Amino acid sequence: MKIIKFGGSSIANYENIQKVFSIIEEKSGKEEFALVFSAFGGVTEQLLQCANIAQQSEESYHTILQELEKKHLEIARQLVPVQQQSTALTFVKVRFNELGDLFHGIYLIKECSNRTLDYVLSFGERLSNFILANGLQAKGITANYLDARDLVKTDDRFGHAKVNFKTSNKLIQDYFEKHDGIKVITGFIGSTDKGETTTVGRSGSDYTASIFAAALGAEQVEIWTDVSGVMTADPRLVYTAFTIPQLSYNEAMELSHFGAKVVFPATMQPAMKEDIPIYIKNTFKPEEEGTRISKESGEGKIIKGISSMDNISILNVQGPGLVEVVGVSQRFFGTLASNGINIILISQASSEHSICVAIASKDASRAKSVIEEEFRYEIQSGEMSEIEVVPEMAVIAVVGENMQHNPGASGRMFQALGRNNVNVVAIAQGSSELNISAVITQADLQKALNALHEAFFLSDYKVLHVFLVGVGLIGKALTKMINNQLKNLQEDNMLDIQVHGMANSRYMKFHEDGFDLATVGAPDENDEPMDMDKFIGTMTEMNFSNSVFVDCTASQDVADIYEQILDSKVGIVTPNKKANSGPLDTYKQLKKLAGQRGVRFFYETNVAAGLPVINTLQDLMLSGDHVHRIEAVLSGSMNYIFSELENGMPFSEVVAQAKEKGYTEPDPRDDLSGMDVARKILILGREAGQDLHFDDVEIQSMVPKDCEDAASVPEFFEKLQKHDGHFQQLLDEAKAKGEKLRFMATLENGKAKVGLNSLDSEHPFYTLKGSDNMILFTTERYNDFPMIVRGPGAGADVTAAGVFADIIRLGNYSR
Repeated sequence: MKIIKFGGSSIANYENIQKVFSIIEEKSGKEEFALVFSAFGGVTEQLLQCANIAQQSEESYHTILQELEKKHLEIARQLVPVQQQSTALTFVKVRFNELGDLFHGIYLIKECSNRTLDYVLSFGERLSNFILANGLQAKGITANYLDARDLVKTDDRFGHAKVNFKTSNKLIQDYFEKHDGIKVITGFIGSTDKGETTTVGRSGSDYTASIFAAALGAEQVEIWTDVSGVMTADPRLVYTAFTIPQLSYNEAMELSHFGAKVVFPATMQPAMKEDIPIYIKNTFKPEEEGTRISKESGEGKIIKGISSMDNISILNVQGPGLVEVVGVSQRFFGTLASNGINIILISQASSEHSICVAIASKDASRAKSVIEEEFRYEIQSGEMSEIEVVPEMAVIAVVGENMQHNPGASGRMFQALGRNNVNVVAIAQGSSELNISAVITQADLQKALNALHEAFFLSDYKVLHVFLVGVGLIGKALTKMINNQLKNLQEDNMLDIQVHGMANSRYMKFHEDGFDLATVGAPDENDEPMDMDKFIGTMTEMNFSNSVFVDCTASQDVADIYEQILDSKVGIVTPNKKANSGPLDTYKQLKKLAGQRGVRFFYETNVAAGLPVINTLQDLMLSGDHVHRIEAVLSGSMNYIFSELENGMPFSEVVAQAKEKGYTEPDPRDDLSGMDVARKILILGREAGQDLHFDDVEIQSMVPKDCEDAASVPEFFEKLQKHDGHFQQLLDEAKAKGEKLRFMATLENGKAKVGLNSLDSEHPFYTLKGSDNMILFTTERYNDFPMIVRGPGAGADVTAAGVFADIIRLGNYSR
């Protein structure tokens, strides 16, 4: 014998009911079972709404009641052929006549007691089960309607009646011995010894199924719903959540207590007592295994699931007068209990100086009042502080019996929360280590759930949530690279990259689930106007774990908000040199803040695009080496210009060609001025441990004086042509000495220089061509022969590749 329960959206409409009937037909004749149905989807809530409206003497309840009757008649006509409809239709009409009289009475006396409300709500299950029994009969299945009020006997606690199992079990057993066929049992309802209708609380139909299963010694209980079992976390908040195949009763009860609404503790208690397994199945995906709940926990991860509750408030009671005073806790908890206030979590200091409890926010004001009244003398005398209520909190709980056999679960939990800047307000853990609970701010709930889910279930898999500012040449190349490599990263590196925010100088846009990088375009007039504060605010509100801000601009305004981003525990990846080449104090503060907040600030592409220059230098310094001298060709555009000049083209034409290839900035004066190279050597000097300021860098500009103030780029090129002869003369003088012109930077003895140099064939820079960069590190270890880093140092693709590499490095951090 199996007890099978259907409810919720499974029986919300005719189409879904047909799916249910298909499952029943598949089982019919192959196994023995009884059915339990809840009310049709949404009906219980509408009946409750009608009662509330009628109690306020408002006649609008008639409209809702008429719609309910219409819905039930329509389903009956759809399920039952015309020639067999009279019984079902008559039943529906008689029941709604009774309901009409009931609501009219409530309307007149403006009162609806719990006894009356239980009777009102019972109509939902009575109607659905009678109609569905008739529908099954119309399909040739021997199905008989069974009103559970005849068998399930309870006390008279209307609204949440307690079942008399001894009497109920005997009635159920006797009935099933005398009646054949499939019983279609009304869920949720019972009756007192006097025949008064009662309801057995939330998830009552599931509970009914468990009651009948325990009474009959059933093989199993199947609860068919609209999800594929109990999930590792709320799938609405954690998109990587998956079905838990096996849970123990205790694990399931802990998860349900803290918000997992697929199955409730009351449902499990009768089945648990008789060791009857409960299966949670998906009506719309019957082929999926679902979740099995039994006495065995089964093999698996350290924890089985992560549950949560929101709309929580913290009630803090503290004061010196509480220490070593007998009876304080009894008074505190007794007062809350006597006023019907449920405590979700308790955290108490061992000194007894403070007691902290989590309660539903709807009870917070009343709880504060009754505790203040109970301890009014202690508060007046100063023995107890004013009662503090902290609203807008949430409770998260990690659950699993395997925690008691695997040390370190608490450490992993709080490390994951801390790394993602989630502050824990209170903690509770039982000695059995079945559950570790923590109170956090409600705003951090989604971030916390995702961080914990990744830590416990996806420890080898990481999701990076990217917010990209700057979708010009570098930004576009970057998104293209991410899209092309995404599948390989997921399969080979267990890394998923999702871009949730994009912005240029004029517009910005966001996507909660991440943009499709194969089709997404740059933000335009159809999106929001760009507002940096709002961009950062939206990124913060999305509150993803493992967020990274990617700045592909050259904007000082963007660089100015790095400190705010790092302080929020969001990592940064950027080729923008403005922050690290700005004031020395700012550079040091950003480095310090990243370390304090436990996040990464990666800027490899600040110098030489994608070449591993900064990483190499940092590794040298970390390993105890000391830098004596740095020589570097750090501008791919400038190296291209002076190497191409050797081919006979005029200087102005070479500069124009470099601009067309994307090697220079839109205004080539930014490159020719030497400022870009100066920033790069300044950054290298700082990374080498030297306290350099920008004024410490001596710069030789390649922009002729009369070209500096040109009003536009075309005007600049027009004026630059007049100086082609000067640059040709410099080239000729170098050739005459067997040398080549190289625009380079040097750093030695705390002094940095940037400018044009004529180098002989013995110098490593002599052979440089095109847009290549080269950096020579002369150190204590590399003294006789400098360490050389060489490769392409300009171009959007090369820079984007370096940014992409930094993003992947950040993703691999702290695996």
